[in-house]
Amino acid sequence: MIPGYERLYGFSPDGRILQVDYAMVMVNNSPTAWGIQVEEGIVLAGLEKKIDTLQDRTFSQKLFQIDEHIATVVAGFNSDARLLVEYARNEAQVNRLLYDEPVDVEFLVRRLSNTVQSYTQHAGMRPFGISMLIGGVDMVGASLYQLDPTGIYFKYFASAIGVGREDILKYFRDNYSISVSLDEAITLGIRGSIEVLKDEVAPDRLRIGIIRTDDKKFRVLSFEETKKFFEKAK
Repeated sequence: MIPGYERLYGFSPDGRILQVDYAMVMVNNSPTAWGIQVEEGIVLAGLEKKIDTLQDRTFSQKLFQIDEHIATVVAGFNSDARLLVEYARNEAQVNRLLYDEPVDVEFLVRRLSNTVQSYTQHAGMRPFGISMLIGGVDMVGASLYQLDPTGIYFKYFASAIGVGREDILKYFRDNYSISVSLDEAITLGIRGSIEVLKDEVAPDRLRIGIIRTDDKKFRVLSFEETKKFFEKAK
């Protein structure tokens, strides 16, 4: 291969954008996050990096509220995540100001997708080193999307990003049902994480947020609530 080929032409000889591949490596080596959609709503959860005893466990670098009815959990470079979250929050507020209604979940994901994709094609930029699971409840009901550094997004019933992704997805394929309750979905996600990641999963590292279809309000579970679900899942 000619040195500097990718910088000049964007694609490698086998048709890949290597910086996007490197961004995916960053994502796949990051602490695990997962999301599940059921009829009662959305569950988003992520494992924080190992916590020092002096850190406030209520602070999260994984789970972010975008609007009252939309949230995201991320894996990858957290400073990149904050930029995209701020962009998404601005878009959500602009939609409320212009149309006096909450933003549609897929519309917001599509706007984020366009921004992420643009960073894969311009000189002097690098791709965002982040994958996002974006969940929300709008007029059409609950929905869950995954957005990757490529700018491509897909709609899922259940998905995972970060360390152990493929094994957790296999667990979800074997055990997921859209008809389970929201509480059962939380237990399912924790149980799958424990089975794959073993002792890496602990209540003080786990952040869980839910959005119910009846009230369309995002809420983060307290440590006490998370601990109860953790004990139930073991």
